[in-house]
Amino acid sequence: MSQTGPTKHSDRAGTTAASPKRPKIMRGRFRVVGAVFLMATSAIGPGFITQTTAFTVQFGAAFAFAIAVSVVLDIVIQLNVWRTIGVSGKHVQELGDRVLPGIGVALSALIVLGGLVFNIGNVGGTGLGLNALFGIDTKIGGAISALVAVVIFLVPKGMTVMDRVVVLLGVLMIGLMTYVAIAAQPPVGEVLRQTVAPSEVNFLAITTLLGGTIGGYMTYAGAHRLVDSKVSGPRAVGSIVRGSVVGVLITGVMRALLFLAILGVVASGAVLAESNATASAFGHAAGVVGTKLFGIVLWAASITSVIGASYTSMTFISSYSQRLARWRTPMIVGFITVSTACLLLLGQTPTTLLIFAGGFNGLILPIGFTVVLWIAARRRDLLHGEPYPRWLLITGVAAWLLTLYLGWQSLAGLAALWQ
Repeated sequence: MSQTGPTKHSDRAGTTAASPKRPKIMRGRFRVVGAVFLMATSAIGPGFITQTTAFTVQFGAAFAFAIAVSVVLDIVIQLNVWRTIGVSGKHVQELGDRVLPGIGVALSALIVLGGLVFNIGNVGGTGLGLNALFGIDTKIGGAISALVAVVIFLVPKGMTVMDRVVVLLGVLMIGLMTYVAIAAQPPVGEVLRQTVAPSEVNFLAITTLLGGTIGGYMTYAGAHRLVDSKVSGPRAVGSIVRGSVVGVLITGVMRALLFLAILGVVASGAVLAESNATASAFGHAAGVVGTKLFGIVLWAASITSVIGASYTSMTFISSYSQRLARWRTPMIVGFITVSTACLLLLGQTPTTLLIFAGGFNGLILPIGFTVVLWIAARRRDLLHGEPYPRWLLITGVAAWLLTLYLGWQSLAGLAALWQ
């Protein structure tokens, strides 16, 4: 009796004490994974695919060097962004208003406006993807895909569903791109040589890649998701750092696989169709199956970008009051609806608007990144006293100088647009 009682008690105690911890740890880890893939898939949109294809055709194997450099710069910037936002536990616009009142509001306005225009293109990309898959009208495909995105946010525990969807589609894209890259038989030896000793270095390509993967809402998608998932504060710094690096690497792997697939086709002497070079390359690499795979990849890239743009843009509004926070899901649904309505009314994403939004992205990066570095250097109180690595701050300042160049180029582009 004396032995049986304590044994049963200890077993129950062990169960009740240990079992809640394990699910809690697993939930915390999956929240980080969800934030990682949200950041990565937000960057992998229709523009990402078109941009990578165009540069690969233009520069060939030498484009590998630009990809490698852009990934390193992405890591430096995202390490600073994730660490500052994650450790502080506040969205970047909240931090901006703590540094200088009004900066956060201005940044929010730029993010939401740029995100809305880009989301029109994202919805359009879903329509093109379904058209390649099933041959349905692109407008109808865009509307169907927008409805899918809305349902994801409206179902019970919509944020958890969002995390699972972006992870699933992210893994699917990488798997399909791996298959196409292998089928294309790219000159891997030449790619490796050009990565470390390029025959041509194009700084415009590097800065364009940088702006395309961490410009606008994409810069803050993962970090804001971490804060909303309560994975924040000094105790979470290890998860924050690892997550930022892995997210950039996932984006880099996807770009590298797409680059290898296109390069393999181009190196074989095939001529890509000007109307849709990426679809043409997939077709050359894997025949009819390749064209269908292109449709899947484009749809997955576009729908995850719709999700990422809508969610992240609304985090820049919902943080200003408890009432807005409670209305975040309806606002996300409204954001998707407005984007889709604009696409249906306009017929296609106007090139001028996309250029305008691209210019906004170039302006957003230095503004937000200035806030991040200022807090890292001068406002440790917002980081709860957590020490900030000097090497990270120094490399961040170096990357910040490059963002100023991007911002200047964006201003020049916007000025030319208005002439």
